[in-house]
Amino acid sequence: MTLPHITALLPPGSVAQDHIILSHDERQVRRRRLVAAGGVAFMADFAELVTLHPDAVLTLSDGTAIRVQAANERLLRVAGDLPRLAWHIGNRHAPCQIIGDALLVRDDAPMARMLAGLGAQVTPLIAPFQPEGGAYGHAHAG
Repeated sequence: MTLPHITALLPPGSVAQDHIILSHDERQVRRRRLVAAGGVAFMADFAELVTLHPDAVLTLSDGTAIRVQAANERLLRVAGDLPRLAWHIGNRHAPCQIIGDALLVRDDAPMARMLAGLGAQVTPLIAPFQPEGGAYGHAHAG
């Protein structure tokens, strides 16, 4: 049996019949079998790696529309001298999300120790993770 495949990526706000919850890493797809919350299995088969953004809607070849939702992940909220802290995070090539007066990075003990040693206020939290795409252009969709 051939699985339905993604034929289009619709913008946030589009109507969907089902949803799929994916972590940041899982939202980076090229070719992969996925399963929506309602049990619908389908294929992602893109020509190159794409990032499925939260709230984007995937249209399948059978007409089903599935909303992408960001999974909650273990993160660290980092506050303090943000330019300096961001430089150190970037120097380690760690994904980082900017949220106004703080940065979010994955919960990682060595990273937490380094940041605390640099004077950062580091607070663990559980939240969706949508880091910056990077200077060299990561593929994005949705």
